Amino acid sequence: MTTLRVATYNIHKGVQGLGPNRRLEIHNLGHAVEQLDADIVCLQEVRKMHRREQDYFSRWPDLPQADFLAPEGYEAIYQTNAITRHGEHGNALLSRWPVHAHAHEDMSDHRFEQRGLLHVQVYVESRIVHVIVLHLGLIPASRSRQIAQLTSFIEREVPRDAPLLVAGDFNDWSARLRPAMRAMQLLDFEGDRQSTYPARLPLAQLDYVYARGLQPLGVTVPRGPIWGRMSDHLPLIAEFELGDGTS
Repeated sequence: MTTLRVATYNIHKGVQGLGPNRRLEIHNLGHAVEQLDADIVCLQEVRKMHRREQDYFSRWPDLPQADFLAPEGYEAIYQTNAITRHGEHGNALLSRWPVHAHAHEDMSDHRFEQRGLLHVQVYVESRIVHVIVLHLGLIPASRSRQIAQLTSFIEREVPRDAPLLVAGDFNDWSARLRPAMRAMQLLDFEGDRQSTYPARLPLAQLDYVYARGLQPLGVTVPRGPIWGRMSDHLPLIAEFELGDGTS
């Protein structure tokens, strides 16, 4: 058996605050990602580039944020969801294990929100684990349609007997999407509610890790003032046991 530690974290594009009071947190986030000590880190709101912020902050990294945040020895996979006036941002996956393949699918439900799905196949020991990173919409009806699209994507792209993780910012207040996920045999840590938003005073769980074909071990959320200032979300860390696939 292999223990797989998976984290999901909305990093708010590496910047906190508004206007002239905004502050650059990407360097602190780099230390935070290392502290998570996760085998797979699923990130949302990751900037590839942003010309205005690059000019504003003297310590803006030269690398795209996914590459900058990847600890030594990790592979970084990034795909753009949204193209804006000054740059672009999307989802990313950082993996301690080798990456076999990756793909992207547009999940935008309307013209005001650009969303996407990042699908990465990771070699863990001798098995391929499929990981999907999501950042769902703000409107409930949009989220329902995006979950329907996710269902079709999984049926088309993920073998039924393959271990599967779906992680990200679901924007899912009160876990209303859980029945639809359960219909795909994707389970989270129901009964162990872990509030992740807002980071300074977490009242709701918006971030989830769902799994199929893995044995859940536990879920935690880091707490404390340092974690509360780096993003508007807290990271969520889930641990699973992965069998050898012979049974």
